[in-house]
Amino acid sequence: MEEISFFDKVYEVAKLIPYGRVTSYGAIAKYLGAARSARMVGWAMNNSLAKDVPAHRVVNRVGVLTGKHHFGGTNLMQQLLENEGIKIKDNQVIDFQKYFWDPAKEL
Repeated sequence: MEEISFFDKVYEVAKLIPYGRVTSYGAIAKYLGAARSARMVGWAMNNSLAKDVPAHRVVNRVGVLTGKHHFGGTNLMQQLLENEGIKIKDNQVIDFQKYFWDPAKEL
């Protein structure tokens, strides 16, 4: 049986983030049993753009759009989130807890 890579596990969780919600790198890492691997989740997101993963829905632990420079265009990450009804100010999700999706509780 083929071992699924950590990055692929990250992508599978990210694909489950509902439209109009966001999660954090750390929440995905914790859900996968690798609580100290938030940075590795970030690396996975950086490599996910060609894999049909909604990487724009993954932000840092306080809702800052830390991965925005990996999206083409200046504000593409923000525009994608705003298209889903999420308000952004100064590169940060407004009402972060309202939109936060925790895979440990939701899956």
